[in-house]
Amino acid sequence: MINKLHYISQGDTVKEHLENIQQACQSGAELVQLRLKNYSEKKILKAAIEAREITGHFQTRLIINDHYKIAKEVKADGVHLGKSDSCPTTARKHLYSWQIIGGTANTLQDCTTLINKNVDYIGLGPFRFTTTKKNLSPVLGINGYLTILEELKTDTPIVAIGGIEKEDVLDIIMTGIHGVAMSGAITKDFNSISKINNVLKAPATNEQVYRLDDTKNKL
Repeated sequence: MINKLHYISQGDTVKEHLENIQQACQSGAELVQLRLKNYSEKKILKAAIEAREITGHFQTRLIINDHYKIAKEVKADGVHLGKSDSCPTTARKHLYSWQIIGGTANTLQDCTTLINKNVDYIGLGPFRFTTTKKNLSPVLGINGYLTILEELKTDTPIVAIGGIEKEDVLDIIMTGIHGVAMSGAITKDFNSISKINNVLKAPATNEQVYRLDDTKNKL
């Protein structure tokens, strides 16, 4: 089962990434992704070992971005591969059978390709413009998700990603999306994790409306 909320680590230094992962775990995150760019494999491995210790303490799932060999070495719960990263089929041959693989997609064709390569989930985005990622693919928005999901008709969990704020979560899951991956919005307010989790448990129906700042459901 793929978790519905993914926290993607953020920080100006490796230390900040790890501190933010700990904060996310303490605040109730069930899955975090260690995403370090422009660091040596040696530094990423060291960080992954520390991240595994942190997440293990909280029984939080850990995903390593890009580096499937490091994911295997630290016995992370899985790896997330970007569009320009290793092929999921190649990574699968190296990973333990229980480790999951996620892949990044922007188009219907991207999704189909990943499904054919038997990924466990797809990170589909970006939802809106974000400075977190360079060389950003075209923004999808709500209509983009609706269009792709209607065409795709897949059991593979689709996770929305890219510039998502907590106020967007309800509208996104109403499209039929499985869950959301968030970085900046959570880093700014780790207390929002419990509120977002509550919204993600909402049924995809207009009969009940959940609001992040409400303590009661409006029927």
